[in-house]
Amino acid sequence: MADMSSNYGNVAIVRRPNWGAIWAGVFAFLAIWSVFGALGISVFGSVAATAAPGAGVGVGMSVWAVILTIIAMFVGGRVTGGLAGTTNGREGSVHGLVMFGLAIAASVVIVAAGGATLAGIGLAAMHRVYLLDIFSYPGWPLFVALFLGWFAAMGGAATAHKELPTAVPIQQVRHA
Repeated sequence: MADMSSNYGNVAIVRRPNWGAIWAGVFAFLAIWSVFGALGISVFGSVAATAAPGAGVGVGMSVWAVILTIIAMFVGGRVTGGLAGTTNGREGSVHGLVMFGLAIAASVVIVAAGGATLAGIGLAAMHRVYLLDIFSYPGWPLFVALFLGWFAAMGGAATAHKELPTAVPIQQVRHA
């Protein structure tokens, strides 16, 4: 990955991505997204069990997923930017972008592992058209959630930078 460098007077500071901070942001995102995602599934699932068909439960869950993803990505970005010790918004944005990509990759792996588990217990025998219908509905809300989450992760990391102390002018000392 490219170095991130900055010039402060006569001193050049070259930084590489802080992978520990990026992983911490991913874990913060996954924790928030999992816990509050389970809350949303519980709330909207219980409403769906008691509501009439077509009561807008799917729309409510979609809105919840978009808002939750934005919040979780922003917090993950803040964690990443804060722990990386970034000194400007550009460094923070790069860290947030990498954290976003890694969080999405981790989410795909987790969902794939869950799908393999479901297939192992016999749910793979469902009709394929029914499965496509189940997974096609959340397509647009998922896109919107990820698209806005991308900006939230970068924004969260960009706003977590630390200000460098003001430079003290260096005085030339003459040798005696």
